[in-house]
Amino acid sequence: MVDVTKTRKVKKDHLLRVDDHDFTMRPAFAGPAIPVGVDVQVESLDSISEVDMDFTMTLYLRHYWKDERLSFPSSTNKSMTFDGRLVKKIWVPDVFFVHSKRSFIHDTTTDNIMLRVFPDGHVLYSLRVTVTAACNMDFSRFPLDSQTCTLELESYAYTDEDLMLYWKSGDESLSTDDKISLSQFLIQKFHTTSRLAFYSSTGWYNRLYINFTLRRHIFFFLLQTYFPATLMVMLSWVSFWIDRRAVPARVSLGITTVLTMSTIITGVNASMPRVSYIKAVDIYLWVSFVFVFLSVLEYAAVNYLTTVKDGKDRKLREKAKEQSLPCTCGMSHTRTMMLDGTYSEADTNSLAGYTQAPMAPDEPEKPERMMVHLSLDSESSAAKKKGLRGFRIINNTHAIDTYSRMIFPGAYIIFNLIYWSVYC
Repeated sequence: MVDVTKTRKVKKDHLLRVDDHDFTMRPAFAGPAIPVGVDVQVESLDSISEVDMDFTMTLYLRHYWKDERLSFPSSTNKSMTFDGRLVKKIWVPDVFFVHSKRSFIHDTTTDNIMLRVFPDGHVLYSLRVTVTAACNMDFSRFPLDSQTCTLELESYAYTDEDLMLYWKSGDESLSTDDKISLSQFLIQKFHTTSRLAFYSSTGWYNRLYINFTLRRHIFFFLLQTYFPATLMVMLSWVSFWIDRRAVPARVSLGITTVLTMSTIITGVNASMPRVSYIKAVDIYLWVSFVFVFLSVLEYAAVNYLTTVKDGKDRKLREKAKEQSLPCTCGMSHTRTMMLDGTYSEADTNSLAGYTQAPMAPDEPEKPERMMVHLSLDSESSAAKKKGLRGFRIINNTHAIDTYSRMIFPGAYIIFNLIYWSVYC
């Protein structure tokens, strides 16, 4: 018996009669459109780039069609499998990735291409591809956002009159590896769609879509952005508990928190595209920055009002000196009283217990003026302080710090409640 495997006539390429046909033309040329089924297995999602607004995906792309020119006789109905060398000799669909930036077929250790031909002429053409494609992202809710990206497949040369591209098994045409994961995103959904695409100069084309939805993990941004920003705002409130006369402490604390907030904002924007709209993280960071900046302005107001009050007190003391009034500043229980005009003996007796100051030597001719020191006891002094307590709270600039201790935290808590209820 003759070993047919060693006979030249039964070599595979001769069995397929590759040299007997013109494979530059599609199957059934000048006839109806050839249907080409497609299915995809996603091997990995390699990266999602917000700055470049693109994604990188590695996938197995498979095409199914029938080319009767490749049919061959077979008693076992088994298919024949070839590598990429035969692909260059026959017709294959010219599918490309729409909106792709870079793509390549893996070639280690050889080109990752497989061609399987069945006796009736059905063909399976599979290749392993890595593609980087554009993804139009909306960052208005960043980092509390979800993104939907699409990989689009289409024939480059053949319109829908020559090639009908379709998903071979509907929604089941797309399969994914269960191990696919991204550090920053949660893959929520993969699904397929198809529609016609129109070009004014060439016509209508069948286009297939691989859609996948990603939801961003928020925990990373809570640790790296939101939590530090909140701490800086809370740190700026410490200024309200520091003595208003401790200028270096309060000024340095305010400037430090402002600069730290600026650094956080710059770091977040450096990793994002320069979009013209406001992102959710921008709202949080800039409102936090305003709170920190207002705490600095609050101390500026406190310091200014304190300076104005000290200036007024200084003028009053200088005026008292000019009028030759005894200065009793710094004495806790001593007050000075000036009695002008005539006074009776009863009035004099009512001043019993107080120390009488001697008359000025240069005014012996004015007996109607008397200078006395009123030495108040502790009880009368306390009563007088209690009576003037409301007046002092109004005029004491330290009260601004007291109110700020309640207003600033309360306003920031309200802002956080509104923010998280809107974006979560």
